[in-house]
Amino acid sequence: MKAPLWLTLLLGFLTAVGPVSTDMYLPAFPQIQIALGNVAGAAQITLAAWFAGLAVGQLTQGTLADRYGRRMPLILGTALYALASAGCALAPDLLVFSLCRVLAAIGGSASMVVPRAVVRDLADGPDAARLLARLMLVMAVVPILAPALGGAVIAFASWRVIFWAACIYGVLGTVLVWVWLPDTMPENRRIKLGLGGIVSRYVAIGRERGFATHALAGGLGMAGLFAYLGGSPAVFIEQYHVSPSHYGMIFGLNAAGFIGGSQLNARLLARLGAARVLRLAARGLLLAAMVLTLDAWTGFGGLVGLMAPLFGCLASLGILLPNTTVGALSRHAGQAASASALMGTWQFVFGAITGTLVGLFADGTARPMAALILFCALGAAIADRFRPKSLVMRA
Repeated sequence: MKAPLWLTLLLGFLTAVGPVSTDMYLPAFPQIQIALGNVAGAAQITLAAWFAGLAVGQLTQGTLADRYGRRMPLILGTALYALASAGCALAPDLLVFSLCRVLAAIGGSASMVVPRAVVRDLADGPDAARLLARLMLVMAVVPILAPALGGAVIAFASWRVIFWAACIYGVLGTVLVWVWLPDTMPENRRIKLGLGGIVSRYVAIGRERGFATHALAGGLGMAGLFAYLGGSPAVFIEQYHVSPSHYGMIFGLNAAGFIGGSQLNARLLARLGAARVLRLAARGLLLAAMVLTLDAWTGFGGLVGLMAPLFGCLASLGILLPNTTVGALSRHAGQAASASALMGTWQFVFGAITGTLVGLFADGTARPMAALILFCALGAAIADRFRPKSLVMRA
């Protein structure tokens, strides 16, 4: 089934909650750390709190979306996200801010889980991969502009304005879902299970080899991305003394690489097939991460020496992630939201770990960030090596 353009735009807008909630406030890390008590690594702690909330929220929202349909969890989730973002804007200290970030993540998880499930409701195989690629194209403007907008905000106003903007985004998302989004899951397909049944379902999904290998490859790839998100502000702004606005431009360039990779993915699928594309993406990510680590340890090329392999990492992830998502969900049509939620939970558990580690091991250089990205890329390549020999997704 071909999704109408307006539905693609709406799903892309909702899915953009991730970059809205992470990328926009990255340039404000130094100011946030000072404002929240100047605790060492405070900004990275708030990012890890966001990822931890996403890990919890993914499981919750997936269960709700399979039981009550797609619309209501999205409406309640985006409303909670809006309220918690307002709490972040008003937070007096690190504890309150972090708690509000966790709540915002739990609510925002609906906008990450449910759109993927809607895609699976409407399409499978290459059609689903192409629809996911179009969602990433819709999202392109957000990761490219968000850091620059965040840098512009803190140049003229308080960092708290960033979270008021997130609040407005949540309110708008709630209204759009309420007015426009149809429920793509019929009543007779909804799954009503008790706690034991829910746990058993997640265990069964996680034990399925196709899901496990694709979800691990995608989850570790995302964890490398989160290491970049957590580590790059300190590397570029503090080590290389890049201004917040220029950091936004660098970030936008890398985001363009990610989006470019996601759009190239559709062409590669038609020519090479899903299995070969995923294998090439995993190896490309590993190669770029190796170059990045070498440059970080030797200082070769300075700032440009880091930017080039980072661009390669992001472009490879743009190809890797849509295919691992479709591969993980392809055999779970009847419980797509739960499978999407479990995959997302793995991603954000890994992200919370790498986001925390990049702060704990910060030494004023790019070495911790690069080492974590390399470790994640190696893990993703190993997971890809053990996925089923059959096609990554059904044609």
